[in-house]
Amino acid sequence: MRCLQDSYTSCLVFEPAFFLLIYMKNILLALALLAAAPAVAQTKTTTTKKTTTTKKAVAKPAAKKATVTKKATTTAKPAVVATPAPAPVAPLTEAEANTGLKEALTTGVTKAVAFASEKDGFNLNDDIRIPFPADAQLVATTLSSLPGPLGKAAVEQATNLINRAAETAAPAAKDIFLNAVQQLTLTDALTLVTSGSKDAATVLLRKNSEAALVAALRPSIVQSLDQVGANAAYAKLIDRYNKIPLMTPAKNNLTDYVTAQTVDGLFILLAQQEAKIRQNPAAQGTAILQRVFGKK
Repeated sequence: MRCLQDSYTSCLVFEPAFFLLIYMKNILLALALLAAAPAVAQTKTTTTKKTTTTKKAVAKPAAKKATVTKKATTTAKPAVVATPAPAPVAPLTEAEANTGLKEALTTGVTKAVAFASEKDGFNLNDDIRIPFPADAQLVATTLSSLPGPLGKAAVEQATNLINRAAETAAPAAKDIFLNAVQQLTLTDALTLVTSGSKDAATVLLRKNSEAALVAALRPSIVQSLDQVGANAAYAKLIDRYNKIPLMTPAKNNLTDYVTAQTVDGLFILLAQQEAKIRQNPAAQGTAILQRVFGKK
């Protein structure tokens, strides 16, 4: 530079613009630095805020996911399956009631005869055990008080044999009873089905057919009384009683009495069976019995 080559005075005189240029340059540089400093600070702050915002933005979706998961877990419940309404039951018809009642009587007769036919079916059943005839009760009481072979033991033996005769004749009663059931006319079957009486059908059968049943069963009773020895045992007791002075003679014919008592016992058992069918679903063994007597 010329100012370095010449003297200092010459430089000041001939080139004053040089120093002015350097001075202005320094001032501009300083101003530039001052202007740049806030921008840097603002950039850093903005970056920091952006980072914070980003972190929060990331954290919020995570919280939402957790909340959704919790709700899903809490609200998860087993599905409720609606129970379909039962189909309406058609009203019971007169024909169904008629068939159901006859079915009940048929089932009852079969079981009643089976029970009565067993050994001691009459003899050990207090409901149907056949005692001495009413007109021979005095015979039993009088002879039971006397000693000897024709005393109390003989009376008890004769009673047992009378019941054995009924048990022996009972199987023959089955077909007779079943035939009476099939011939029975149920003019008001629906009323009988809904009757408050537990043996309404048995009562009707007895009313309409007892006399015929007694007549039909009588030959079997005659045979069984002889077969088991009931007639012979009873005849001995009557003969012994009739020899007692001042006693009114008793009859020794058991046939009519035992026949009537056997039929009566079978009706009692039949009534019990009908009551079971009406009241106990387990006794309603066929579809028609369930239809007629089952719960509606």
